Amino acid sequence: MGQDCGSGAGGPITAQSAALQRGPVTAHTPDADKTRALTPALVLGVLGVVYGDIGTSPLYALRAALLHFSDDGLERWEILGILSLIIWALILTVTVKYVFFVLRADNRGEGGILALMALAQRSVESPRARWAIALVGIVGACLFFGDGIITPAISVLSAVEGLKVVDDAFEKAVIPIAVVILVGLFLAQFRGTGKMGAVFGPICAAWFFVLGALGVVEIVINPSVLAALSPHFAVQFCLEYRLLAFVAFGSVVLAVTGAEALYADMGHFGRTPIRWAWLWLVLPALMLNYLGQGALLLRDASALENPFYLLAPEWFRLPLVFLATAATIIASQAMISGAYTIARQCVQLGFIPRLEVRHTSETEEGQIYMPQVNTLLLIGVLILVLSFHTSDNLAAAYGIAVTGTFVCTSMLAMIVFRRQFGWAWPVVIGVFGPLLLLDVLFFASNVLKIPQGGYVPLVLGAGLFAMMTTWHRGRELLFARFRQDGLPLKSFIARLPQSRTIRVPGTAVFMTSQADFLPGALLHNLKHNKVLHERVFFVTVTNEGIPAVPVERRREVEELSPNIHRIFLRYGFQESPNIPKELEALKEVGIPFEPMQTSYFLGRETVVAAAVPKMSRWRQWLFTIMSRNAVPATEFFRIPSDRVVELGVRVAI
Repeated sequence: MGQDCGSGAGGPITAQSAALQRGPVTAHTPDADKTRALTPALVLGVLGVVYGDIGTSPLYALRAALLHFSDDGLERWEILGILSLIIWALILTVTVKYVFFVLRADNRGEGGILALMALAQRSVESPRARWAIALVGIVGACLFFGDGIITPAISVLSAVEGLKVVDDAFEKAVIPIAVVILVGLFLAQFRGTGKMGAVFGPICAAWFFVLGALGVVEIVINPSVLAALSPHFAVQFCLEYRLLAFVAFGSVVLAVTGAEALYADMGHFGRTPIRWAWLWLVLPALMLNYLGQGALLLRDASALENPFYLLAPEWFRLPLVFLATAATIIASQAMISGAYTIARQCVQLGFIPRLEVRHTSETEEGQIYMPQVNTLLLIGVLILVLSFHTSDNLAAAYGIAVTGTFVCTSMLAMIVFRRQFGWAWPVVIGVFGPLLLLDVLFFASNVLKIPQGGYVPLVLGAGLFAMMTTWHRGRELLFARFRQDGLPLKSFIARLPQSRTIRVPGTAVFMTSQADFLPGALLHNLKHNKVLHERVFFVTVTNEGIPAVPVERRREVEELSPNIHRIFLRYGFQESPNIPKELEALKEVGIPFEPMQTSYFLGRETVVAAAVPKMSRWRQWLFTIMSRNAVPATEFFRIPSDRVVELGVRVAI
């Protein structure tokens, strides 16, 4: 990204969001939630989008946790202990932390790790503290992308593996079938989540009903399993096994994967439907199914081969495979859509270069498709499936991404509840301290699985972290260089009446990230063409740390001189800029704008090393590669390509 908007440095033309947040911005309190009527359609939507991931955890979570203790057979207290750990993980991590507390911290109605980061940043003044908070948000976002790659792979594999329970002859067909399903899922993304999700809600409703029903049947046969509801067995298990119990925590956390989706999807559905669906539908169904699997294992320990599918009568197992596969596709779809949202937020917040964003709905702004992100996700998912082969192997890679995001969310939530909601530190520590400790315990237990596959999200996260911090640092250096070398805009305007610059008909739009300095593209135009258009707009796009900017604050217009205007266009991190549309709206305030008589002047920056480089050589190389691969400004800002004039400039950093 540079002073002008071009394909050279990439990224939207923005200054730092903190400096450009004109007007009051405050966090939403719990009373500021989006109030929506609780309708069956809305609840079905919540089931289909929000709970697809966590709803498919019974396919593999209990089995993965008990495998640690199965070598010498399973004893009753071991099964009850693991069950109790899973149940109380659902209660503490999901219900208490996310449903009761974190959902209160909405950023203008939106949720998710980056929305929480922006909310936390607005509560501190120190630049160093803001950057530290940004680092936590970046780490959480990087781990979220790791989760986005692993979720489709493990979910679809675990569902298709049910075919082996139906008939051993299907064993060799599991991976090919899983690959076909995943490729089809990703290739269909361009159609949009709205069309693909039309039947998601009813399928998920049927899925949760089946989960609960299968569990109830087995619980009736062996009601003694209900003892696992007592935390006594979880405590006894931990005291008895100690280190091995700590190891088991890495698998227990698989039962709460997808909890972040409760918060990330709050902007789509509102807080109340998400809470209602969890407390009255999803949580009871999950607990009943886990208890049912436990009851089956108490009766027949050999069912550990696949306790989920063996819960079902033999005649229902093949239909259950189809239903489970549909449910895992839905879970994957929810994570893929979430990856698009997080990626666009990263672009708008200045952490990654411009990416292509296609809007798949004419009415819903949030329904988008990002081809580059989709391709990278598909490649990553296929590599995982072909490398790890089974869901058990992938379980080792799954936990770190999820638990790392949990830790980041808890840390940011503590800042928000202290600063924004005014909670006293003893209250904040009393509420979030134990929850953060549990998150850290989950994360630490997953660190032990690094050699078995836990390295996957760490390697991916480290690479993304390097890219995001490099891009952010490179943009800061470009801003500093332009401020150092640039000509103040006021000086140019003051001398313009005395100059003999020839004015020609038409309108020139100069895109600039530095609103107080003259765009380099204008200087180059004057130098080579020796003319200035009759009407001139200096346009600066600013991104604010809120999801969407109200219409009344979208544009700020300042007349610098007759027929010369400086225009600020503000967007939230959930919005995509449309420069021509906003300029046409200037007619409302009496400023004429003729699209066919308008030329857009963009700067194409080529980054070169300065005599004393301010970035290491590898970071400069990475920044240059990212710049070259950024989506052209004409596409990102929806500027007609036949109205664009690009002028090159070399910038040393």
